[in-house]
Amino acid sequence: MPSVSSVPPAAGSDQPTADAQASLPNPGSYDECHRKCKEVFPLQMEGVRLVVNKGLSNHFQVSHTVTLSTLGDSGYRFGATYVGSKQTGPAESFPVMVGDMDNTGSLNAQVIHHLTTAVRSKIAIQTQQHKFVNWQCDMEYRGEDFTSAVTLGNPDVLVGSGILVAHYLQSITPALTLGGELVYHRRPGEEGAVTSLLGRYTGENYVATLTLGGAGVHATYYHKANDQLQVGVEFEASTRMQDTTTSFGYQLDLPKANLLFKGTVDSNWVVGATLEKKLLPLPLTLHWYFLHSLVIAGLLVFIKVPGLLMFTSF
Repeated sequence: MPSVSSVPPAAGSDQPTADAQASLPNPGSYDECHRKCKEVFPLQMEGVRLVVNKGLSNHFQVSHTVTLSTLGDSGYRFGATYVGSKQTGPAESFPVMVGDMDNTGSLNAQVIHHLTTAVRSKIAIQTQQHKFVNWQCDMEYRGEDFTSAVTLGNPDVLVGSGILVAHYLQSITPALTLGGELVYHRRPGEEGAVTSLLGRYTGENYVATLTLGGAGVHATYYHKANDQLQVGVEFEASTRMQDTTTSFGYQLDLPKANLLFKGTVDSNWVVGATLEKKLLPLPLTLHWYFLHSLVIAGLLVFIKVPGLLMFTSF
């Protein structure tokens, strides 16, 4: 006997077709549109960073980070992460509380929680040497094929200042997403608003994103060549600074050697690279950051002989 799915519906039947039943995917958060390309680029610093992660339980984890930099400040950061038991997906649990503090007393903390299956809230606080410098509250609603969010930053009722940001994303097709952003800021004697439009196209192995507004143009292109190599191109044009910058970056992953390499070069001839080495079975990760032109020689040696660690060539 043929299966039920193979029997065509009778003429005039009210049964919906497969195309009618299919729904568009949720586009995700507005802040994540350029993140895929941004993750390919290394951090702009020079020095060494040692990260030690320690899981105390299924919900609690601490980390120790020691940074030795020749360009910026060296220091130590202690971080803690708590993940709740409310599961909203196969790899998502809430609430999430993340915080870290450095040796000067500066604190960065975030609390993320799913109030319902569609509503997510986030509170972020930043202090600098025991003084509040920034705090914001986000509220995000995710529908079946759209996402809307409102962010309130540094509100001060007495002075009459603050920043209000509104985001909206809509899935037009399974690959095309359109949206917009409105930023309103106010302080004594000054107020204004800036709007921008966003478009994102997601292919099988690439993502192209464009943001166009009063502040300028921001375009990114991410391409995944294979499981080991990922590349990204970023273009930024600022109307306020009257400056344009184009950057090219790539990420090379060697899982057998526990190595992750990132490199970048921009139109200002600034060259940067990051080499990450996991010291298994210890919970240690070493990061090397480079920002001088001699990195090019190191990149060629590393790509030619990926199994060797010739740190002296840098």
